[in-house]
Amino acid sequence: MKSDPRTRHAPDDERDGAHAAGVALAEDDRSMPGLYRRARMGWLYVIGGIIGFLAAGELVLDELALLKDPNHITSCDINPLISCGTVMKSAQAHLFGFPNPFIGIVAFGVIITVGASLLSGARFARWYWLTLNVGIALGFVFCVWLWSQAVYVIGALCIYCMIVWAVMIVLLVHTTVRNLSHGVIPASPKVAAIAQDAAWPVAVLLALGVVVSIFLRFAGLFIR
Repeated sequence: MKSDPRTRHAPDDERDGAHAAGVALAEDDRSMPGLYRRARMGWLYVIGGIIGFLAAGELVLDELALLKDPNHITSCDINPLISCGTVMKSAQAHLFGFPNPFIGIVAFGVIITVGASLLSGARFARWYWLTLNVGIALGFVFCVWLWSQAVYVIGALCIYCMIVWAVMIVLLVHTTVRNLSHGVIPASPKVAAIAQDAAWPVAVLLALGVVVSIFLRFAGLFIR
């Protein structure tokens, strides 16, 4: 019986850790499921990175405008609920002593670079993929904290922040599943196949969870 191509693990440097420099010429990965092939992951990182970078960039511009004029109305100050200005003036928006969007500018710049490298035919060693996965996971945890603060403490939403949340959900889910598929994260072929099938449903459910939490928290504004 012919094996399911989704369950094949890539027998390349990502598993054995060769090429300590982290980059080598690309091998054929046509045995991988569509999205988890090198080029398509490259596009995922480039597109997701650009979206996140632009959202973070808009927040940086508004931050600079607020520094010049504390009464500046940001580009997404729509009403008391959807108000980037309210969120950006909070202590949570400067957790490390500087505006959080600066972190996004750097982080999404890295994501874009990784995507462009994959599209150019580069291949990264296992340690690099694990580091990327951990970095994205930490970014996701940070976004979860920001979501909890915006929804349950500050009581206001930032459109550009929510765009970043959505991008981080997609990046985390698909980077993790990609690493399971390629053997970077040890897993049986069956587990890898299940993860591949569940990737988009999990991403959608996480996004819906955010939407539902917002609706329940501010239900009084929607239902009268």
